[in-house]
Amino acid sequence: MPTNDPFARLPQVASFTVTSTTVTDGAAWPPEQCSSGLPGGKDISPQLSWSGAPNGTKSYAVTIYDPDAPTGSGFWHWAVADIPATVTELSEGAGDDTGSQLPKGVYQLPNDARVPHYIGAAPPAGHGQHRYFIVVHALDIPGTGVPADATPAVLGFTMAGHTLGRAVLIATAETSA
Repeated sequence: MPTNDPFARLPQVASFTVTSTTVTDGAAWPPEQCSSGLPGGKDISPQLSWSGAPNGTKSYAVTIYDPDAPTGSGFWHWAVADIPATVTELSEGAGDDTGSQLPKGVYQLPNDARVPHYIGAAPPAGHGQHRYFIVVHALDIPGTGVPADATPAVLGFTMAGHTLGRAVLIATAETSA
């Protein structure tokens, strides 16, 4: 498995805790969280809960990123911005194409498939195991100001100077050849 860490070159920040009733840290995604293009896949976003964010947190963002995708730039599966500091959970399925389960004012940015909702894991057959970094970012600003049609990379760049902490959970997926 590759050792590339998407946060290795970013400033170190405090860590806090993210958990999920959907997936366990280090374990494979359940079929429902995989791409609808795979057997059993339904593109259902995971349930996430977080706690212990640093003092001064004014909002959160959630991202899911596969650094092992054979693109040279990884693959962003989900990006959610402007989650109020009072919110510490997203329900399973909140990343659907309507976003109706997201708190008021929270929005999803287009992922690398250019759709503004969660898209499940779908590593190429025979490519080996991929890691999916599920990250809750604690920010020192109440909103990012990032346009709803921006890319997750623009969100990441905007958050870089405002990140107080990160809570990370890593899921995996592999498709047989």
